Amino acid sequence: MNDEGPGRREQNKRRTHDALVSAAARLFREQGYEATTVRDIALAAGVGERTFFRYFPSKESLILQQVKDLVPLLAEGIRSRPAAEPPLAALREATLELARHSDAPPLLLLGPRPLSPDPTSRGDRFLLFDLEEAVAAAFLARLAPGMDAGPETDPEDRQVLRAAVLSRAGVSVLRAIRISYSRLPESRRATLDLLDFVRRAFLALEERAD
Repeated sequence: MNDEGPGRREQNKRRTHDALVSAAARLFREQGYEATTVRDIALAAGVGERTFFRYFPSKESLILQQVKDLVPLLAEGIRSRPAAEPPLAALREATLELARHSDAPPLLLLGPRPLSPDPTSRGDRFLLFDLEEAVAAAFLARLAPGMDAGPETDPEDRQVLRAAVLSRAGVSVLRAIRISYSRLPESRRATLDLLDFVRRAFLALEERAD
């Protein structure tokens, strides 16, 4: 009798998926994204390369999946911040919380390349838009509690527009962090104080707004 029913198979698939993601995060942190191969990730996860490709079409797709998984966590972090906190401060603090509690720096910040503003570009198709929309919805929940950020929401409503504008501004800070990080020498990245880097990036936006 086969004891591996649908539930057990799904659990095994999830364990393999998580092992690949965890191994990739560790290797990217230790030896860098470019130097890490699919073979390295598979070996570190205890599986073969063919198994890797059953879960992810490429190394880049694994990164993008990790970013997608972080988006709802970031949105929830924004919603849970104190009500008196301004939206951009809530985004900053939610980002810092992700950075503090991740085994590796969250790839939302330090992925191998910036999220593209072009929604038709390569693997990150629509990901930037989805991130902006998730942050905007979280901002709207803070600015106008009880207002639904669904398709029927009036885009001319003051708070809806404010949430949309602040979301795009805030996500631009996350993109700037990724771009600036990617341009640092490898030796500088190894000693970078990520939390301070995030704070300074948001501070630059506040100074520009003044």
